[in-house]
Amino acid sequence: MSEKILVIGANGQIGTELVVALRGIYGAAQVIASDINNPGYAIRNGGPFEFANVLDQDNLHHIFQKHRPTQVYLLAAILSAVGEQKPKLAWDLNMNGLIHVLDLAVEFNVSKVFWPSSIAVFGPNSPKQDTPQYCVMDPNTVYGFSKLAGERWCEYYYHKHGLDVRSIRYPGLISWKAAPGGGTTDYAVHIFHEALKNKSYTSFLSVHTALPMMYMDDAIRATLSLMDAPAEQISIRSSYNLGGISFDPEQLAAEIKKHIPDFTIDYADHDPRQAIADSWPKSIDDSQAQKDWGWQLEYDLPKMVETMLTNLKTELAESVKV
Repeated sequence: MSEKILVIGANGQIGTELVVALRGIYGAAQVIASDINNPGYAIRNGGPFEFANVLDQDNLHHIFQKHRPTQVYLLAAILSAVGEQKPKLAWDLNMNGLIHVLDLAVEFNVSKVFWPSSIAVFGPNSPKQDTPQYCVMDPNTVYGFSKLAGERWCEYYYHKHGLDVRSIRYPGLISWKAAPGGGTTDYAVHIFHEALKNKSYTSFLSVHTALPMMYMDDAIRATLSLMDAPAEQISIRSSYNLGGISFDPEQLAAEIKKHIPDFTIDYADHDPRQAIADSWPKSIDDSQAQKDWGWQLEYDLPKMVETMLTNLKTELAESVKV
C-alpha cells in the first residue's frame, strides 16, 4: 500500500522544510500539506493543500475522510514566547488540537503519527547539563506544560489504542528557509539576518545563556529517521531527547565574526524570554535516540554558521551588500 501523508501546520518553521522532504521521498501527490493560513510558494505549488484548523473537529474530520492518510505529522502549535502572551489559547490549541488528531488517527486507522515535543518540557529543577531522558520535569511555561501533557497523551494512546505515535523533544531549531515562529531560541535565527543586514545584533538573551540548538537539516533527518525506524526499535512512546549543539549568544557571535569581522553584538535588559531560557537545559543527553534508531548529529557550530550565512547571503542578495 502506498503511503498517503498529511502534514498539519505545514507553513511553520519545521513544516515548510518537512513537506518538501516528504514530497521528495513519497511523491508530491502523496503528501497533503495543511495549515490555517495561506501557504508559501513551495507548499502551494508543490502538491495538494488543505486549509485546516486543529480546533475545528468537523474540518479535520472532512480532511481525514477525504484523504485517508496513512501517516500524520501534527506540527501546529503556539510556541513558548507567544504562548506566555496568550496562555489559554496556547493550551487550547496545543492540547485539544493534539487530542482531536489522535482521535481521528484511531478512527481512520492511521499507521503512524508524528508529534513534536520540546526541551521546554524541562524546568527549573531539571538537571541543566546533559539532561537525561528521564528526570524531574517541572516546566513553568504554558508551552512547556502543554508539551509535557501532550507526551503523556501520546503514550496513553499508544498503550490504550495501539496507535503508533512517535515524538522528538526538539531543541532550538535554526533555519534560513523560514521565519521563526515565536520561540525563545529564535535569537539564533534573527542574529544571522541582522549580521548580514546591519552587522550588529541586540540579543534578548544574556551573554552566557547556553541552550541546545540544532540546524534544521539535522532536525528533518532525525524526524524522518525516527518515522522510518521499525516499530520494535521504538522504546520511548512519550518523546525522545534530541541534543544538537549547545552554545550561548557570545559563542555564536564569535563564530559569525570569523565570516563578518566587523559584526558586533550587545544585549538587551530584562526581556521576559530570559526567564524562560533560564529554566531550560544547557545540554541534552540523546543517547537513547542514538541507541534505538541510530541518531547522529551532522552539523556542529562552525558548519551550521557557514551554511546559514552562505544561504542567507544568496537569499538577501538584492537588499544586502556584504
